[in-house]
Amino acid sequence: MEELDYIGKNRQSWNDRVDVHIQSDFYGNERFLKGKSTLNSIELRLLGDVTGKSVLHLQCHFGQDSISLARMGASVTAVDLSDRAIEKGRLFAERTGVSVDFICCDVYDLPNQLGGQFDIVFTSYGTIGWLPDLDRWGAVVSHFLKPGGRFVFVEFHPVVWMFDDDFVQIAYPYSSSEAFVETQSGTYADREAPLETQYVCWNHGIGKVLQAIVNAGLELRSFEEFDYSPYNCFQHTVEYEPGKFRIAHLGSKIPMVYALEALHKNSRWTN
Repeated sequence: MEELDYIGKNRQSWNDRVDVHIQSDFYGNERFLKGKSTLNSIELRLLGDVTGKSVLHLQCHFGQDSISLARMGASVTAVDLSDRAIEKGRLFAERTGVSVDFICCDVYDLPNQLGGQFDIVFTSYGTIGWLPDLDRWGAVVSHFLKPGGRFVFVEFHPVVWMFDDDFVQIAYPYSSSEAFVETQSGTYADREAPLETQYVCWNHGIGKVLQAIVNAGLELRSFEEFDYSPYNCFQHTVEYEPGKFRIAHLGSKIPMVYALEALHKNSRWTN
């Protein structure tokens, strides 16, 4: 598949979702604008105290987490493929009086668009499935980390993406280089929204993720799996504890999220 094809389709798909997402209860944008943080305990434990730290937030959507990090005292640069999302992120930063540097860019092209290095590179929840090559992704992460800098990554578990939407049968491989072209009615934030989007995605197993991190010259410091999602973004969920969602008929039988921290030990990593 041509690179411009998947980038173009996915940019349009996310552009089409932005207004629906902003208006949805899922994103709780009014609460966020009034001061509520959108960061979850999983990533907060790994991020730690970010006061005075420089943070590069990859695939930030319209920047709720980016602004939440800036509210915690970080100096934040936030990146997303969707020009519509970046436009809204800048608007929200202005409305909240928070300084965030927003950049509209494909992740792989970011070294051509941005200079400097950061104390922390952060990305979370539904990000790498839009990228075909994790070695290139790892190289970008490493490129932007200072020596001793940390990569904090939280993502939905690849086991979740093996199932069909109803979590009844296995419909996709655990890990595959094959691109999946999907058409979706509605969106995870509002399944009844009058919206139909087409997008391109990939399934990346844990092994591919960890190998990409190793290949990028990063040292894994922690890795943890969780049997719940902090977001109610799947079909047939039950909230078994506040802010913790599982698939009702699967309970705690499958992992739903994983989180890791890796350290940049080298003075500079290059291809």
